[in-house]
Amino acid sequence: MSEQREITVQLIHEIRVQIGRKDTAKLQDLIDDLHVADIAEILEELSTTDAQFLYQFIAEEKSAEILVELDDDLREDLLADLTAKEIAEEVIDNLETDDAADVIGELSEEKQEEVLSLIEDKDHASDISDLLTYPEDTAGGLMAKELIKVNENWNTLQCLREMRKQAEHVKQVHTIYVVDNDDVLLGSMSLSGLLLTETNTPIKEIIKTEIISVKATEDDKDVANIMNKYDLIVLPVVDDMNRLIGRITIDDIMDVVKEEAEKDYQMASGISEDVESSDSVWAHTRARLPWLLIGMVGGLLGAKVIGIFDIRENFELAFFIPLIAAMGGNVGVQSAAIVVQGLANDSLKLDSIFSKLIKELGVGLLNGIICSIIILGAAFSLGYGLALSLTVSISLLAVIVFAALFGTFVPLTLEKYEIDPALATGPFITTVNDVLGLFIYFWIGQMIL
Repeated sequence: MSEQREITVQLIHEIRVQIGRKDTAKLQDLIDDLHVADIAEILEELSTTDAQFLYQFIAEEKSAEILVELDDDLREDLLADLTAKEIAEEVIDNLETDDAADVIGELSEEKQEEVLSLIEDKDHASDISDLLTYPEDTAGGLMAKELIKVNENWNTLQCLREMRKQAEHVKQVHTIYVVDNDDVLLGSMSLSGLLLTETNTPIKEIIKTEIISVKATEDDKDVANIMNKYDLIVLPVVDDMNRLIGRITIDDIMDVVKEEAEKDYQMASGISEDVESSDSVWAHTRARLPWLLIGMVGGLLGAKVIGIFDIRENFELAFFIPLIAAMGGNVGVQSAAIVVQGLANDSLKLDSIFSKLIKELGVGLLNGIICSIIILGAAFSLGYGLALSLTVSISLLAVIVFAALFGTFVPLTLEKYEIDPALATGPFITTVNDVLGLFIYFWIGQMIL
């Protein structure tokens, strides 16, 4: 693996050298045999100017697919160098409708219309235009129009004849869909089953009616869960009248899963907007500042809690403030992370809130008892006295149980009110648990000491 990375670094260095020399022949030799994903990775390692220079020497059959692989910012820069005619002829004509819609969707409305009007295949242009009407985060926004479908009234010979025509526009045939005269989805059949059936057999006799489909308005996360649950590599998309209008493949869903994972990770880290490493300083500041301010307010509230309780006579309570705050925050984040994960993969239902709270109560109690016994022995052996050791031990148990329940309840509540539960795994949980944990600690300390 390290050797492969070393070769890649050497190759990028060599490409930079040849770009500096403007040696186009050498550049073509270096990239001609590379996979489109590798070329896209190289382009992203280069400066924008160098990437634009190199892109113009990439073969047309590769250049369109490479654009799809690139990050949004670089793709936008490369598209800005192309005229509407070049985009239509060199890019869109070489892409399937779903990828073409993604590319065109990043252009201005004026340029979108110009590009669509210059596409020679009017059916292709119409399909792309139709896909642009769906929101990006729906099944309609993910689907491609290219698919193989046959009519239930055809026989196998007629199917093979029609499929040859349709296959010209489909890069990979995953499934053959069967529809009626109104294009209503009835089922599917396998290519092997079709080939092994006599030529005059009606399709309706070999159709598999057990087929899973989704509406075009379905949320993309729900589509991902369905494909994962039923282990599908392709999923048909229908309209409200159950007419077949497209299909979603596993590569499209992988992009959704990746984006959702990145989004949840950023949110859990206290970043409120989707940002890339290449974004401006202001964009990063704007994304991070809100949660930093919330954390700062939490710190002020924590200081206020400490000020409420007079700890001058028992100043040694202050020694364990970091311990109480850290344990409460960690337990809360752990509980919230488990719940958010369950909600994300659809393994946890909102009607099981009570049972989940009971389970987390048990987990919190067990963890709290173990940790409180350990801290009781450790504090007492360090010479803090039995009263203080008991205070810290009992407080830790109470804080852990509270944090476990709070960390479970918050994301479930957010999900119920259709707010992204990933918010709960970030600074929100840790900040609230810090403040309330300190309150519990000093209140118990006041009662005992």
